Amino acid sequence: MKKALIVLSGGQDSTTCLFWALDKGYECSAVTFNYNQLHSIEINCAKKISEIAKIKEHIIMDIGPIFSGDSPLTNPKKELETKKNLDSFDDGVQNTFIPSRNIVFLSLACNIAYVKGIDTIITGVCETDYAGYPDCRKDFILSLEQTVSLGLDMKINILTPLIKLKKSEIVQLAYNLKNECWKALAYTHTSYCGCYPPIGNDHASLLREKGFKDAGLPDPLILRAYREGLIVLPNTANYENKS
Repeated sequence: MKKALIVLSGGQDSTTCLFWALDKGYECSAVTFNYNQLHSIEINCAKKISEIAKIKEHIIMDIGPIFSGDSPLTNPKKELETKKNLDSFDDGVQNTFIPSRNIVFLSLACNIAYVKGIDTIITGVCETDYAGYPDCRKDFILSLEQTVSLGLDMKINILTPLIKLKKSEIVQLAYNLKNECWKALAYTHTSYCGCYPPIGNDHASLLREKGFKDAGLPDPLILRAYREGLIVLPNTANYENKS
């Protein structure tokens, strides 16, 4: 059976990639990185998702505070930017960008893959909605794929199933996969504020909200929070008749 290592953050996109890989017949392992991010909820979500997917090997790799720079995701002194809507955010790289994060994550994933004899790594980077993050571009992935293959003297394939998809298309993809994927989305974490249920108007939360709205489908995470009595449903068409 073909094997793949999934870089599993605990978010919507990496979760969709995991179930996409399972649907394609891959035997999947997963790796989640603890990099002293301020919100450990991401790691807990990744654990829950790997349980739903029945992943036999899920590695939690502690890499320490190597990204303690200016991003509000790792530096508690930096304020998280919130806006009324997505259009209110400035163009270019968002202040949540963590320099070299994907370079490090994918390089470490290549180390794990090499040791385990796995030649395919799958990551949920998305170019169309990448919020100015330069390490979510296809050019970067292709360049790194070539570099690590040369450095290891072993062909490593870095697959990015979502790279050209809009958020609404990613939602639709997840919906069309096996039921476990849609169930797992209820336990994903996207919000930069680190809260469940998400309460902020940060870039990631607004982008996720727009994706489900444009797809005409309710977010399983929001439905879960509603059924737990934590929120009221949004007054948008994708939640009509879902109470």
